[in-house]
Amino acid sequence: MEENIHHTGIVLSVKDTTAKVQIVQSSACAACEAKAMCVSTESKEQLIDALMLEPLQPGDRAEVIIRERLAWKAVLLGYIMPFVVMVAVIAVLTLATSLNEAVTGTIALCATAVYYLILRLFRNRLEKQFSITARRA
Repeated sequence: MEENIHHTGIVLSVKDTTAKVQIVQSSACAACEAKAMCVSTESKEQLIDALMLEPLQPGDRAEVIIRERLAWKAVLLGYIMPFVVMVAVIAVLTLATSLNEAVTGTIALCATAVYYLILRLFRNRLEKQFSITARRA
């Protein structure tokens, strides 16, 4: 059975079959009993567009759900692959050419930017794969 990741939030707005849900993402410290004595507590609000599984209204408490496998795929596409592209470009340019480090680094950063632009071009296709759903909490 596939695991899901759940977060609870408040519906801010509804448009067609999509709800904009505000969730508060907190670090482990934010849930600690001693957080009043500590200065390292962190939490941030995030807005998520989610497909409604049932009718929701602004102000409703909603549970946002994403499959864990898709969360790992997002990490792969958003963080790991750009790092691999950058390291691969640096390795190839260092071994195959006699460019100085500044030029090699600049080309590697540009290659990473191109990777993100390509990812942006496939945004619609990726949004269909990464369906985030919401239901009443």
